[in-house]
Order: sequence, then C-alpha cells, then structure tokens
Amino acid sequence: MKARVLELLGEVVHPAEGRDIVSLGMVENLHVCQTEIKFNLVFKRKDPLAASIKEACRERLAAVFPDHKISILELVRATDKPKNVAADPDLENLSQVGSVIAVASGKGGVGKSMVAVNLAITLARKGYKVGVADADIYGPSIPKMTGTEGEQPEAEIDGEKQTLIPVEKYGVKWMSIGYFARPGQALVWRGPLASNALKQMILQVAWGELDYLLIDLPPGTGDIQISLVNDIPLDGVFVVTTPQNVALADVEKSIDMFLNPKVGKHIFGIIENMAWFTPEEYPDHRYYIFGRGGAEKLAEKYNLPLLAQIPLVASISSDGDAGTPAALHDGPVYSALCEIF
Repeated sequence: MKARVLELLGEVVHPAEGRDIVSLGMVENLHVCQTEIKFNLVFKRKDPLAASIKEACRERLAAVFPDHKISILELVRATDKPKNVAADPDLENLSQVGSVIAVASGKGGVGKSMVAVNLAITLARKGYKVGVADADIYGPSIPKMTGTEGEQPEAEIDGEKQTLIPVEKYGVKWMSIGYFARPGQALVWRGPLASNALKQMILQVAWGELDYLLIDLPPGTGDIQISLVNDIPLDGVFVVTTPQNVALADVEKSIDMFLNPKVGKHIFGIIENMAWFTPEEYPDHRYYIFGRGGAEKLAEKYNLPLLAQIPLVASISSDGDAGTPAALHDGPVYSALCEIF
C-alpha cells in the first residue's frame, strides 16, 4: 500500500519546478495504516503554490483510498540560512536548522526544562524534526528527564575540528553538558569558561536537518545568558513562568533583558507552567494553588501572547523522574503545548 501511495504522490507535479514532489524530496515521514495516510509535505520556502499542491495530494489519495483519513503536515524548511550563518564557519552546524528558539525563565524552579523537553516531544509527535541543547550548565536535567543518563555522545574528528553527535531518543536529538559529567558532580565554572562550554554544546554538534532547535537556557539575566543569546542566531524566545508573584517579578527581568536594544531578541510569548492543579481522578477540576491570572496580566503588560497554560498533575513529576516525559502520550501537557504550533 505504501508503494501505491508513493506512486500516486509521484503524479503530483510542482508547477514551478517541473518535477513531481516525490523526486523533489518533498514527501517525508510517510505512514500508511488501515485507516490513515499521514506524511509531511516539505517546502524550501514559503510557497504560494503550497495550498494547491497539498490539495492535489489529498484529491489523488482520496480517489483511491476513500475510507482513509489523510493527514498532511505542511512544513517550510529553508535550506539557505541568513548571511551571518552561512558566512561564519563557527555556525556551520546550524546551516540546516530552520528555527533556533530559546526557552528561558527569570528564575529556577518554574519548570523551564520540563517545558523544553515536552515541547520538543510535542513537536516531534506532530512530525517536525527537532533538537534540544541543554544550556542549563549548572543544573543539566535533560539526561534525567529523557532517560538518557549514562549516554556518551560520540565525536567525529576532522583534523583539529571536533563535532559531537547528539543522543537520539523519542524522535528528538539531545545534547547536554550532563552527558560529560558524573552523576552528582558539581560543575564549578566561572563565567567565561561556562559561556564557551555552552557555545560548544550548541555550535559543535552535528544537528543535521532540523525544523526546530530548542535551547534550554540557564535561569537568570547575567553575563552567561547575554553572551549566549548574542553569539547564537536566535529566531526568538519562549519565556516560562508560574503564576506566583515572585516568579513573575523575575520573569519581568528576563523579558526586559531580551527587549533591551543591546540584546534585541524577539519574544514569541509566555508559557505559564503549573497554571493550576488538576487531580488525575478529576480532570475537570482546577485548583489555583500558586495564584491565578498572573501570566495573563504580564502578557497584557508587555503586549505578548500567552501561548499556553500547562496544568500541574501528579504524573508530570513521576514521568520526568522515570525519563518518560508527559508529552509522549495524550493528556493535559501535550494538549496545552499543541496550542503553540
């Protein structure tokens, strides 16, 4: 059946290219089962013909498989990065990365890394190619949260150049300083050394072709954060907070840092974690144990969208400790994060 689907898609020609979409490599992640046909339709740039090509795919498949659900995820994966990326040899490993997005917070303890991990898995489940760089150098938690503790990323050496190979699990590429430290080992590094190590965790990694690279930034607004966001070509930032006033006060500092002309990074919006507590046995009940409405007021103050509100459920902690993030299965975390993209 899969061969037949590819044959039908091979009849769809991109008018501007004069070739069919299969030979152009525009069909990815094709899954065919008894009830559904699902694949990604990848364009190199925003294409005015995208809608008509997508509809042509749907019509051809529906004519032969009328009882199948046809799911087509349209992606734009630019192959030409901006000049500052293409011309800088230090940024070579980002040349095939679509968007580089930082996940930031003003203070620790708001679940920033949990959001980064589950957001990556949500994107992967939706069909995107995703990588995560754990830049929280003093508290790298991603190996624990993804069940990849003890992994040792391999390195490719070409002359004096060394490239790290990311760990892959759950359809996501992961890189963390935690892979290079013993469990419980304190990483006592001064600012310049820490900044250089973080850049290595991002720039010397063979990310390959990605739609999104998420960078889990360390909390705060100090030299390390400023150095990192100035040296990495970020497309924007997700700011994570909880409803508590103490968290919101620190998040304001983080927002102010990104909006500062000397930093000047676009903020996509705010993600509120632990927005309310929901008992597993009563999914419709909400208890606002950390306060209510704080993120909405902050978003309104800075004219930023409130992208998602993630509830607190008991399984989030146990899933993270077990290395099986909540977004691997349908539920409140996955549903909340799906709203962002």
